[in-house]
Amino acid sequence: MERNTHQLFDAYFMQADMRLIFSDAGRMQGMLDFEAALARAEARCGVIPQSAVASIEAACRAELYDPVTLAQAIVSSGNSAIPLVKALGNWITAQDAEAEKYLHLGATSQDAMDTGLMLQLRQAMALLERDLFSLGEKLAAQAERHAATPMAGRTWLQHATPVTLGMKIAGWLGAINRHRQRLAEIKPRVLCLQFGGASGSLAALGKQAWPVSQALAAELELNLPDQPWHTQRDRLVEFASLLGMIAGSLGKLGRDLSLLMQTDVGEVFEPSAPGKGGSSTMPHKRNPVGSAVMISAATRAPGLVATMLSAMPQEHERSLGLWHAEWETLPELCCLVSGSLQQALQATAGLEFDADRMAGNLEQTRGLVLAEAVSIALAQRIGRDAAHHLVEQCCKRAVADGRHLRGVLGETAEVRQELTDAELDRLLDPVFYLGEAQRWVERAVAEHRSLY
Repeated sequence: MERNTHQLFDAYFMQADMRLIFSDAGRMQGMLDFEAALARAEARCGVIPQSAVASIEAACRAELYDPVTLAQAIVSSGNSAIPLVKALGNWITAQDAEAEKYLHLGATSQDAMDTGLMLQLRQAMALLERDLFSLGEKLAAQAERHAATPMAGRTWLQHATPVTLGMKIAGWLGAINRHRQRLAEIKPRVLCLQFGGASGSLAALGKQAWPVSQALAAELELNLPDQPWHTQRDRLVEFASLLGMIAGSLGKLGRDLSLLMQTDVGEVFEPSAPGKGGSSTMPHKRNPVGSAVMISAATRAPGLVATMLSAMPQEHERSLGLWHAEWETLPELCCLVSGSLQQALQATAGLEFDADRMAGNLEQTRGLVLAEAVSIALAQRIGRDAAHHLVEQCCKRAVADGRHLRGVLGETAEVRQELTDAELDRLLDPVFYLGEAQRWVERAVAEHRSLY
């Protein structure tokens, strides 16, 4: 019976399917799948009798073993494979003492643990692929929907020049597209068999070592690496680094969204639902609870990635302590990123928008966000420095007098000599100063669709 590992915050910060992959049962089953596949591979190569395989396979079911008992045994054994293989052997012996002789032949505990981890990571990658694709779908739809919706661009948290909401969303989408590409690229490098025996030479299997390795990789549908990687952990660190980047990009999404939800901004909102984002004391509150998870994961992930990086200089053929540092770190990273993705999916599926508020915020500076447009138009007629200085002075007067920039420009003789009223009206209309925003949306959406 599996111990109750449900934690108070798990449902908020982690995705249920990912938690299941890295549960006690999930970890045990990964190692047991390795042991069953090893028996099949060695039987195929004539190393063990075929008659032993069925009994070994029948015992390789996680529900047969108590994780609490296993956890206590790890305290003295130093890893999870040693007591699990012992328990597995005892179970097989009770059914078929002859078959037990051929259990775990030629392997070492790290082979079982690392290969079991690879089987878990394959499931984890499939979940990430699914959710990244779904998030891309939602972002692509929202980007197209709002490709021409003007809003204030913000640099250094100040109003800059107009952009579109679709362009902002396309920026989020572009990062997700690149992460999907990265994940596809690293899968063949990461998902590799670990099989080296005591010190990596597989000496215990003699001339059958290589055929068994090939058969075992085929059984598990894992790539066969150029050599065992007991203390070469770059594959795991590469995946951890990608997870850290995904967390960071989702944190960026959550940060932008939470800033747009601020009462003083009020342009874009996470979807509302009864009881969601409320306060224990303030009935009016609508907090960005999904964004909080995305930002939290982005805050925690770098430390976990750093731990994986710190664990790379492992000693000789088997590490003391550095390998152990990975055991909970990488699963936690997977679970955090999955939870952040889950919140991003929920948030983007039902994003709510206030186009009137976006338009109103664009006017909050009374035309100043389009000062660049006027300056560039004037620069073509009176020179860049002169135009910049002239418009800058007009902006200062507009701020000092609390007036709209259009009125100040319209009464400034140097400006009227160069620009007509119609030209000024057009230059101060955000719709006509959106640049390539539409193109950026089209390109991000096209890239997403090319990854189908």
